[in-house]
Amino acid sequence: MSLVSASPRTLGDVVPGGLVRNVALVVGGTLFVALSALVQIPLPFTPVPLSLQTFAVLLVGASLGSRRGAASMALYLLAGVAGVPWFAAHQSGWAFASFGYVVGFVAAGWLAGRLAEAGADRQVVKNTGLLVLGNVVIYAFGVTGLIAFTGRGVGDAVAKGVVPFLIGDVVKIAVAAALLPAAWKLVGSRRG
Repeated sequence: MSLVSASPRTLGDVVPGGLVRNVALVVGGTLFVALSALVQIPLPFTPVPLSLQTFAVLLVGASLGSRRGAASMALYLLAGVAGVPWFAAHQSGWAFASFGYVVGFVAAGWLAGRLAEAGADRQVVKNTGLLVLGNVVIYAFGVTGLIAFTGRGVGDAVAKGVVPFLIGDVVKIAVAAALLPAAWKLVGSRRG
């Protein structure tokens, strides 16, 4: 019995191993997102900082698959709520403006992983769609959380929690849309 499947569903499946591999991938994905939170820029006109987290979340979800992607983001969320200060701006707990986005990471990690399992991460166009959908999920949770945190309406939450990040997210999506298919090409060339 081979440790690496003949046709892996996600990039994480290319890595040999079983339970130990899965745990290592989940923890590694969690740490990657935590490190991406260190790259953050506070914006004076919104309580939500600009960070690389959405980029990392979508890469982790698509690379690990639905279960491992969601588990990785759930570990990130739970450890942060328990007090690990690794959310953007070194925050922890749940009482801050961008907490809704962090909750959305779990759903986006699952969705990106599920779409990747169906092969959407192997072509740039399909991968772009996967990443856009994942971002929409993060925005939906983030805006909802921002409304709850600030007590303001949907329009204000979208103006402060979506609009300032659109250009950066387009750039992050473009980079990730190229990275995942390129990784599959590299894996294919090494397996063949």
